[in-house]
Amino acid sequence: MAMYVSVPRDLSRVKSKIIFNLTKRQLLCFGAAALIGVPAFFLIKKTTANVSLAAMSMIVIMLPLFFLAMYERDGQPLEVIARHFIETKFIRPKIRPYRTDNYYRTLERQAWAEEEVAKIVRRHQETAEKPVRKKGTGAKHKAAGKPHKA
Repeated sequence: MAMYVSVPRDLSRVKSKIIFNLTKRQLLCFGAAALIGVPAFFLIKKTTANVSLAAMSMIVIMLPLFFLAMYERDGQPLEVIARHFIETKFIRPKIRPYRTDNYYRTLERQAWAEEEVAKIVRRHQETAEKPVRKKGTGAKHKAAGKPHKA
């Protein structure tokens, strides 16, 4: 009798298993759940003397860590999905208008800025080229017959 074993074609989704066919992430989350849940069970059992209440409380306490270990959607773990959800619902603005960066408008702004710089440079050069006249050295004083002092 022939036996067939299915081999996945996409090996990027295959995760390495360590112990009990669990990944590192699952082992870590289950260990953290046990470290939190078992002492909570004994504490609740000691204070209330009700085993079923203590067991239900332990399950409720450990469930979020189990979800962190096991839930995965589109290759993303639960905390990534939760972060995306919180960002879209609470952090980022609700209305995000579509804005394009118009390349031609950018070129127009650049040309306008270059023209302004050229005008400023021209004005500065014109003021620097004009000679500064001293009082008493003009043609009026020469015509009046006053001596020219240098």
